[in-house]
Amino acid sequence: MPHGDRTEPRGEAGEGFVPHAATPSAVLETAAKKAALGRRGAMATVLDRKGSAPSTPGQKLYVCDDGTSIGTVGGGAVEREVLSALVPYLADDPPRASVRELLLGAELGMCCGGRVSVLLEPLVSVEPCLVVGGGHVATATAPLLARLGLAVTVVDPREAWATEGRLPGVRTLVGAFDELGREVPERGIFLAMTHDHGEDQRAIEWALRRSFSFVGGVGSRAKAERTKKRLLHRGFSESDAARVRMPVGLDIGARLPDEIAVAIAAELVAFLRGRGPGQT
Repeated sequence: MPHGDRTEPRGEAGEGFVPHAATPSAVLETAAKKAALGRRGAMATVLDRKGSAPSTPGQKLYVCDDGTSIGTVGGGAVEREVLSALVPYLADDPPRASVRELLLGAELGMCCGGRVSVLLEPLVSVEPCLVVGGGHVATATAPLLARLGLAVTVVDPREAWATEGRLPGVRTLVGAFDELGREVPERGIFLAMTHDHGEDQRAIEWALRRSFSFVGGVGSRAKAERTKKRLLHRGFSESDAARVRMPVGLDIGARLPDEIAVAIAAELVAFLRGRGPGQT
């Protein structure tokens, strides 16, 4: 099936980013918040200035794969050049950190004649995880995944199950998954564990149309078979259906929500560490 909406890096020239000026501390705060949500980002930091130049050592400019940009490295042609240089750092396989030397001469349409050294670096983000449904299993699972270092977002239309602060270390959103779920980067983990089988089915179909690296659902083996049949009936391929891990979680005989949470967490750790079924 074709993928749906997907956040892609901005144009090669960085023209999609319009940063607003901010102090270096505010830039760092924004970058930290975005990374905690699983967003990819890149940072430019002015290291040195020689001669006449609009940049000041310590200035920072941050760009995010959701279109956010904040800070400044001096504005004008220097900033346009740096924005363009930052775009590749938002890719799946970004370059290593490097220092860019900018000569402020005719090549940049400037007559300052100075030189600016700028550090360009990708920022490590947390693995994003979207959990659809905030019931008993999600209540046990989401905080555990957060403690393991994932950026977990739980979406549930029932306010009582998704109130802010209910799940430690977890962002909770009240509303429909197909709207609010777009706030979570699609490259991460998707888990369906709602209170309704039909809602689980819709959520899994929605996830398969996107770019999640892992799609899982809570349920029995019988439910897993029904889910697969419905996927094939609705036009999904065998390979699409095979992507769905259901019942999600290692087979350790788990029955209670806390036990199921441990099983799910164990499978996700194995997945993130590159350990497939049967691998050691």
